[in-house]
Amino acid sequence: MIVAPLTASQAVQADSRADPLVDSRVDSVPGSQIKPLDALGSQIEALVKFVRAHPRLQVLTGAGVSTGSGIPDYRDSEGAWKRKPPVSHQDFVADPATRRRYWARSLLGWPQMASAAPNAAHAALARLEQAGRVRQLVTQNVDGLHARAGSSQVLELHGSIHHVGCMDCKAAYPRATVQTGLAAANPRFAALQGAAAPDGDADLEDSFEDFVIPACPACGGLLKPDVVFFGDSVPRDRLAGAWEALAQSDALLVVGSSLMVYSGYRFCLKAAEMGKPVAAINFGRTRADKLFALKVESACGPALQGLLERLDQG
Repeated sequence: MIVAPLTASQAVQADSRADPLVDSRVDSVPGSQIKPLDALGSQIEALVKFVRAHPRLQVLTGAGVSTGSGIPDYRDSEGAWKRKPPVSHQDFVADPATRRRYWARSLLGWPQMASAAPNAAHAALARLEQAGRVRQLVTQNVDGLHARAGSSQVLELHGSIHHVGCMDCKAAYPRATVQTGLAAANPRFAALQGAAAPDGDADLEDSFEDFVIPACPACGGLLKPDVVFFGDSVPRDRLAGAWEALAQSDALLVVGSSLMVYSGYRFCLKAAEMGKPVAAINFGRTRADKLFALKVESACGPALQGLLERLDQG
């Protein structure tokens, strides 16, 4: 849909939030009242014009890019939670029971994420970069699929589920290595099954009292996945690099994100502050609908493939 975007200050007034870093609530502000274009083809044509007019894009991706790879997302088309919110940083650090539950479920869920393959959306974004149209790709996903698809200018805003770090001695380990230790120490849990859940989690409800929490092999300290849990902050140097790339870009393209979490939403606010237009490909309502110059209501893969086909036609 074509939208008359608000300024950043207007959007902030319309979307006041109590928590400046993480907020799981759905906006009370209704979405744009502009009717969507009649057909996906018309929306793609508008997207082609947008990309041609703004040849250096910063792309921000979310969970909707990876659902085509079998990785579930957290929210529905209205931006509301489909399931309980994920573990918070504060609970993980402070509560051994929370850590037991997290690692037990991750023992079952991580292999499903590790075996996931890039889909058409990842491949299309890699091709856009190879064509010189992507200045930087910022992803809120922790699955590593953009790099596997061939994108090289990737900033993993929330880290990578495939790495684990010690919070005490700062040693780093591949997640696959930790997986081997988890399975060996917890054979009962390793034999269980659970449906895939977002971010390498699995749907498993059990008594976790006998689960052995992994410790750092080097110092016996607290191991944590190298991801930004809810309630934690994106490292400042990482965010600074993203802002620098946005300043050097002509526009921001959001792909597959409801932007309900502030760490993603603030990219739209920052773009508006810099005078950069924002376009989006996403099914359903987002927190930044009022800021978009263009919104394509579509699954990510078909929209991006359609964009590439039309760009290739010249």
